[in-house]
Amino acid sequence: MAGSVQDSDEEISGINVTPLVDVVLVLLIIFMVTANFIVRETVEVDLPRAANGGETVQGLVNVVMDKDGKLFFDGAEVDEAGLTERVKVALAKDKETRAIISADQSIDYGRVMHLIDVVKGEGIAKFALNIQKSAAPTPTP
Repeated sequence: MAGSVQDSDEEISGINVTPLVDVVLVLLIIFMVTANFIVRETVEVDLPRAANGGETVQGLVNVVMDKDGKLFFDGAEVDEAGLTERVKVALAKDKETRAIISADQSIDYGRVMHLIDVVKGEGIAKFALNIQKSAAPTPTP
């Protein structure tokens, strides 16, 4: 006969884990490569105390002040009263809310501190200040 069937009564006594290890290593490499693209370039800072205190929170909202002093909350232009209202809404949805504060470098420090104080006054206590990463550190005079 051209095709003979071979009967094997031997039991499989071991499991070959080599393909499983190969798949896990490939997934690990993919995760390590894509993790760098997911992380935002921010610097977490321990801010000095302002007029308002609060609990540590975990959500995320973006507050931006451009060079003209215009405020933006999650991409939409708002005034200071609108900012406080949107922060209240964000806290009502998620009690664990954090803020990422971005401000143009030409804005003076007092205005940025006032912005932090306004947001902190509504109950957000944890912040990250957004920066643009430079290729080399600038020397200080």
